[in-house]
Amino acid sequence: MGKMLARNEVKVEATWNLDDLFASEEEFESGLQDVEAQAARLTRFKGRLGEGAHVLLECLNEHEALMERIGKISAYAHLRQSEDGTNPANLARAAKTGDLVSRIKSSLTFLESELLELEEGVIDTYIHQEEGLKSYARSLGLLLETKPHRLSPESERVLASLSEVLGAPYRIYLRGKLSDMTFDDISVREETMPVSFRLYENAYEMSEDTELRREAYASFTKSLLGSRHTFAEAYATEVKKQVVLSRLRGYESVTDMLLQPQQVTKEMYNHIHDTILSELAPHMRRLMALKKRVLGLDRMLFCDLKAPMDPDFNPSITYEEACAAITDSLAILGSEYTDIVETAFANRWVDYADNIGKSTGAFCSSVYGVHSYILVTWADNMRGAFTLAHEIGHAGHLMLAARNQRMTNARPSMYFIEAPSTMNELLLADHLMSKSQDKRMRRWIILQLLSTYYHNYVTHLLEAELQRRVYAHATADQPITADTLSSLKGAVLSDFWGDALELDEGAKLTWMRQPHYYMGLYPYTYAAGLTASTAAAQLIREEGQPAVDRWLQVLKAGGSMTPLELMSLAGVDMTTSEPISRAVAYVGSLVDELGSLYA
Repeated sequence: MGKMLARNEVKVEATWNLDDLFASEEEFESGLQDVEAQAARLTRFKGRLGEGAHVLLECLNEHEALMERIGKISAYAHLRQSEDGTNPANLARAAKTGDLVSRIKSSLTFLESELLELEEGVIDTYIHQEEGLKSYARSLGLLLETKPHRLSPESERVLASLSEVLGAPYRIYLRGKLSDMTFDDISVREETMPVSFRLYENAYEMSEDTELRREAYASFTKSLLGSRHTFAEAYATEVKKQVVLSRLRGYESVTDMLLQPQQVTKEMYNHIHDTILSELAPHMRRLMALKKRVLGLDRMLFCDLKAPMDPDFNPSITYEEACAAITDSLAILGSEYTDIVETAFANRWVDYADNIGKSTGAFCSSVYGVHSYILVTWADNMRGAFTLAHEIGHAGHLMLAARNQRMTNARPSMYFIEAPSTMNELLLADHLMSKSQDKRMRRWIILQLLSTYYHNYVTHLLEAELQRRVYAHATADQPITADTLSSLKGAVLSDFWGDALELDEGAKLTWMRQPHYYMGLYPYTYAAGLTASTAAAQLIREEGQPAVDRWLQVLKAGGSMTPLELMSLAGVDMTTSEPISRAVAYVGSLVDELGSLYA
């Protein structure tokens, strides 16, 4: 591994082009001033929403236009910070933008408060009277559902004004992780190598070199251990915030509060957890026993979970080759979809450089009225191709939704958001499988599929299970400390892996590694989405074009339907645990086939 590059040292073609948002810093500053002025003009509607349907329509149209412009500004600040969190200018810009958005939200809380204060039936009458309000009917209906949990207008204004402060736990987490945390270099066979969050999670953790993998893990864990109390305080504050808000708003629990905007019942939420955790564990334990045998490991440690099972067959792939393979694999979805994919790769929507201060992991930020931006860190391995396909799935989905829905109805429930992304991973696997009859290649592709299920059904769902336990802990007013979080995480891991894995203290610190804990009830949605995409992908294999057409309808529907309606349109019934069990059984069949290929 060479030295880590600064942002200004990486090649430009490996970075995203943010000029489509703002061509210069001066243009961005002008945008800040414009949205502030636009928000001030919008306050002229204060106290007037009961005047009639035409007034409400004018107000909602202006508000939506403002939100679109704020989306551009917020995305620009966020993407700049994500590309280099050590750059003081990026940090200052993000803070300045956050402060402005907080002030604007505070000044506009009257909109929701006044709508909720209208007499019952008035909004329905307005929608009937004014054709233009029909496209707002769904969002207005969702707002009315929150009425029992709304505070006084003044209290809502105060909370909105504190939004930047209330978001501090996540920012503190990111600062500690990306800006302040340092790691000891490691020495493997007299070669000194650097360690960072990115290097560990994108390379060392998946290295076929057991000594390198375990040495890197030791360095990585040592730094986590040294920062655990600060990270625990940040997360504990986030949890306390959610508990206090749920009580202020009169929800039965934090879970009820966080599930409401997802349009998900607790039964749906618990189905995902309980079914997968209980039914998947035996398959994953068999997989790890197979890995231990195949690799000839002395012990199966937590840091060995992602070790490649066929280290001598690890096809490398350049970024350009991955783009071509992904485009080919998604051709089944038609030209409208693949045009989006090709444009994303050709026009620098993707930032795949590796530099100091860059955010870890991967994400897609879709900016309504512009296009999507994708962050990954490329390491020339095929697993990266699946990650890129995943993020392109978000881009294709939200771009199609934006073209077919106004901003208000463009974004679906979080419960569905990971279905289109994981669908692309499955389609990439199908494509690669169809291109080769080689036994070793088939084995390798199955391993990639299992990696996708591991990522969503194990990594993220075990995160989600920790969330379930942490919120239960906090709701009972029990303190949350670093030791508490490590103990709870250790119990989650032990319950799932049993004696298939030796758990060390470092394994219990994985609560420090993911940002998803600061994003509401997000982790479990990966499993929900993959369950839906597994079922829909099977329908595409069986039915062909009719199933593809339904899937494209679902993507274009965006947030105009509930998540259950979207999944039903795709042919998947998520009201029961049946599709979940079927998806887990499919994972078991992959483990079976892999075992036979290693026999």
